[in-house]
Amino acid sequence: MRIVGWNIRAGGGVRGSALAAQIERWRPDVVALSEFRGTPPSLTLARALADIGLAHQLHPLDPIAPAVNRLLVASRWPLERIGRRRGPREPGRWLLAAVAAPRPFALGAMHVPNRVSGRKWPFLDAVLAVAERWREGPALFLGDTNSGRPGIDEEVPAFNAREGGWVEALERIGWRDAFRHHRGDERAYTWYSPNGRNGFRIDQAFVNVGLLPRVTSARYEWGRRRPGTAYTTVLSDHAALLVDVAADA
Repeated sequence: MRIVGWNIRAGGGVRGSALAAQIERWRPDVVALSEFRGTPPSLTLARALADIGLAHQLHPLDPIAPAVNRLLVASRWPLERIGRRRGPREPGRWLLAAVAAPRPFALGAMHVPNRVSGRKWPFLDAVLAVAERWREGPALFLGDTNSGRPGIDEEVPAFNAREGGWVEALERIGWRDAFRHHRGDERAYTWYSPNGRNGFRIDQAFVNVGLLPRVTSARYEWGRRRPGTAYTTVLSDHAALLVDVAADA
């Protein structure tokens, strides 16, 4: 089973068909997209994903503000929202769902606000609260966290102790960073600043003890314009995260 998390940048726009083609090449079973919108390009992308078998979809769109960034979770198997009283109070940036796969699990898709918004710390605290109280079996939380550990997830200093402490707190309660679990201290960057072109790893998947033994790999890919061509940042300004999970373990 393959799970893909990807910030598609501003709803996809004219890149929609290329995004769909790239996602199809990855052959995912579940996809969680950040910056999905209720605009025609995003909705066309959702239909394209349904056409390749990801027909079960959840997207907390706001019909009054269709151009606002939201989330999309698309799956080969039925999805059901999971309510959490202590979860982040931003339905467009947090979506928790039960995935009725042959071996069921839960997926929490997130797009954490940045510091300037003033909403980042309450959001991170709420995700941690959900993780601390989790008793519903195998699960992973993934997405664009706008966070990382100082000194290892950044090319130049940017993350602070609170962001790094959030990652470490998840680790302490048994939610492992899937990439670090398999790749150790390997350097990888999933977004580059537009001015300084400095790299940061701000897209992660945190896996609990119920699912971790089945995770066989976690890696980042930037995508390609078409098969056989070089990697490109044209599709999105974020790399996608591909998490592979064994059917049996």
